[in-house]
Amino acid sequence: MTTRDRWIDEGLTVLAEEGAAGLRIDRIAARLDLTKGSFHHHFAGADDYRAALLERHEREQAAALAATAAAAADGPPEVALAVLADRVLDVLDTDRERAVRAWSASDPAARAAQERLDAARLALLERLWAERIGEGEQSRTAALLPHLLVAGISAVHPRPSRAEIRAVFALLAEIAPA
Repeated sequence: MTTRDRWIDEGLTVLAEEGAAGLRIDRIAARLDLTKGSFHHHFAGADDYRAALLERHEREQAAALAATAAAAADGPPEVALAVLADRVLDVLDTDRERAVRAWSASDPAARAAQERLDAARLALLERLWAERIGEGEQSRTAALLPHLLVAGISAVHPRPSRAEIRAVFALLAEIAPA
């Protein structure tokens, strides 16, 4: 792992633990046992570093979405929802998701990254539903249910258990349009 990657990994850990306010270079340098000079060797300042954190987060989430889409591509809506239920906690770092959503309220770059991720997640869900019930208003509405559920998982305290999340997705599958 490169030193640059170590900076980004630690920054994402701090972001998940403390939120965007915790992204202080001196504190992260101390956690990594590196100097601020190392930071400046790899990043053109705090804005560049934050952009790198958002880019990594977005790239990781896009990869997770692609894997989920592939796993859910075949079968009826119940299968797709079961795949989402099984994967949501494996692919969604709820602490990081909560931190990025909070950060997006005050930072335009974080907001843009979160909007792209939300749009990609919703587009995936709409595609899955459209393949099963046809395109249109009903597939968008059907897609909004699990999309809002996934977004909400990171926002609530205490977080629902894996069993509770599976049960909610199972309920969605039962009421899903055919």
